[in-house]
Amino acid sequence: MAVTMTQVAKEAGVSVSTVSHVINGTRPVAQSTRRQVLDAMERLGFTHQPVARSLAAGSTTTIGVAIPLSGNPFHQELFAGIEGEARRQHFSVLVSDTSDDPRREREVVANLIAHHVRGVLVSPTAGWARGAARVVREHQLPCVLVDRLLSAPVDQVGVENERSTAMLVEHLVVKGHRRIGCLSGREGLSTTDERVAGYTAALRAAALPIDDDLVVSGDSTDSGGRRAMRTLLALPDPPTAVFIANDSMSLGALRALKEAGRRVPEDLALVCFDDPPWGDLAVPGLTAIAQPTFAMGARAVQLLARRITDPDAPAQTLRLRGEVTHRGSCGCRV
Repeated sequence: MAVTMTQVAKEAGVSVSTVSHVINGTRPVAQSTRRQVLDAMERLGFTHQPVARSLAAGSTTTIGVAIPLSGNPFHQELFAGIEGEARRQHFSVLVSDTSDDPRREREVVANLIAHHVRGVLVSPTAGWARGAARVVREHQLPCVLVDRLLSAPVDQVGVENERSTAMLVEHLVVKGHRRIGCLSGREGLSTTDERVAGYTAALRAAALPIDDDLVVSGDSTDSGGRRAMRTLLALPDPPTAVFIANDSMSLGALRALKEAGRRVPEDLALVCFDDPPWGDLAVPGLTAIAQPTFAMGARAVQLLARRITDPDAPAQTLRLRGEVTHRGSCGCRV
């Protein structure tokens, strides 16, 4: 089985984007880091035809990937799906880290275009429409949005955020909770809006009041989750259960609970969107929605291949189903 950039990155202890820059020469890399990557490639037997050579020979299609890659397991798994399907379709891949920053995203997309990619996969930032999207339109570049979907006629693939969230919150209601908090993600992202919508829909369906004090933004980060959980715990009437909108915030929330001497689920029940690699190692295990992340990446490449082949095809939006994994953090005996 062919060795992938994802495997090289893990072996070298660097990001996938760093491996891509070393292979394709798209950005300067420190000599020591470059050596780490090359040594890892040699140990694993990784072979890669230089993009410039294959482009000149007209023998391959190169696609660009612009997503956050700063250690988040979700995006690493997403890229693994992208890379696997790209390899199957004989595409070369150029990947760059947007750092979830709109300005950086615009620079990344412009750089990918400068390297003559045939299309691009993007997990859009909150500033996508005012920045990188304009660059894509100006160059009439085939583009597929991944994970964070928009109300626009574009090719895109993501998960059923609203319904999946509602399933988790409904489970807490069934367990007897009536005051349920929400650690929401970064403002301006469609995934944040959709998950909050699922949370409120579940409360309304159960005829429970919507209390704005129970919804606190954790900015989709570990430190933000810790801060947001502290805010909920400090309320005069704190929640008995909390829905957390991503796995990074879950780590921070668990730290805040440990610092406060609160037990899960005895003092506070938890459920989470995203099933992190450590979810079954936590004590108790974390009840979570497992996203079909690898499949999401693969389907995105398929949509892009279709768009490259048929530029006039109607836009497609694909919503994949998440799966609830029940563990002990919600109060279930498993």
